Parts: sequence; C-alpha cells; structure tokens
Amino acid sequence: MAIKSTQAVLFDLDGTLLDTIEDLATCMNEALVRHDLPTTPAADHKMMVGRGVLNYVLAAMPPARRGDEDLVARVTETYQRLYAKGWAVKTRPYDGIPEMLAELAARKLHLAVLSNKPDHFTRKAVAHFLPDVPFDVVRGALDGVALKPDPTSALAVADALGVAVERFGYVGDTATDMATARAAGMRAVGVLWGFRSREELVNAGAESLIAHPAELAGVLGL
Repeated sequence: MAIKSTQAVLFDLDGTLLDTIEDLATCMNEALVRHDLPTTPAADHKMMVGRGVLNYVLAAMPPARRGDEDLVARVTETYQRLYAKGWAVKTRPYDGIPEMLAELAARKLHLAVLSNKPDHFTRKAVAHFLPDVPFDVVRGALDGVALKPDPTSALAVADALGVAVERFGYVGDTATDMATARAAGMRAVGVLWGFRSREELVNAGAESLIAHPAELAGVLGL
C-alpha cells in the first residue's frame, strides 16, 4: 500500500541505512574475550542488536552470566571503549542508500534518523558516512528517554519537524522499528536488506516491504 501525501521519512540507522554488523560484532566479541566469555559469529549478532547497548551486551553474554551485574557493567564498558575506536572499520552505507536519500531530498521531503545507538555515535556515523544528506533531525539514544519501540523519540522528531505523524513514512529493518512506527502512528516500511527476516517484519506489522532502496520512492507514492 502506498503512503499517501508523505511529507517526511524517519529512518532507522543500523541495518537500514548503514551495514554496521561487522564492526559491532568485532568489538563485542573482543569485549567478551577480554572477560573470558565465549564469542559468536557475526551473523548471529544480527539478532542481538537494535534494542540499545545494554540489551546487546546481555544478548551476547551466556545466559548463566547475565545476572552478574558487575560483569555486565564491565563488559559494557569494554565494548563501548572498543567500539569508540572500531566503529568505522567495515561499516558502509548499503548499496543504493546515498542515491535514494538524494532523490528524497530533491523532492523536498523532511528526512530524519532515529536510532537506539547512543546519540553521539548516531550523529557521528551519519555525519561520517552520509555527509551530503540534509537530515533535519538525527537522534540516538538519550539518557532518561525510553528506547524504541517506545514512540516517545519518534513523536519528538515529528514535533520538531512540525509534521503530522500520519504524513511520516518510518523505514526500518526490525520488529522494534515496525512497532515504533505503529505506536507513533506512522506508516511502517520494512527493508529486506537489513538484519532481520521478511517474516519478522510482516509479523510486526510492516505495511510495505522493499528489497532495494530504489523502491522506496514508489512505496511512498512519489
């Protein structure tokens, strides 16, 4: 179903605009090694990310060790320190993303990013990998603000832009994104090149699915 009268598009970051999984997994696995914990293949990390740093750490750790709050804190600190150095080694925009964003910008749509990645990393990644895109709002996880799928941040973006939520397309790659879109009253568009499956997106309420960034304009009814 096409999104009618779209005025703004809100994008998830990891798995939607940027392929970040190799750098995320490398840094997390190194943090686990440093605390004598087992690692997992990078592909498995696709099911762990997307719900904030703490939830990523907990998902990566063995279930039996997750109750050790001191260990969780130490792994989290180590991971964040490693990621601060290794966040841009293999990370890249997905094929077709810069062109898609340029097309939407040329059509005068408001563009925004909302991620559960810490805010400073979100801003740094967008500025580094998508420097020519005129995003109106770039927002990551902030202290004291609920993470997605809570709609608080998505609604704050809509308020900042002065655009009604029903005029938004929300584009993401996980159930968390689809739930955020629905909770905020935005149209949920799932991408099939990201970290999760078609089945997950459909079950989470995706109203449209796209297999390549070039398809987004058509789905938006442009």
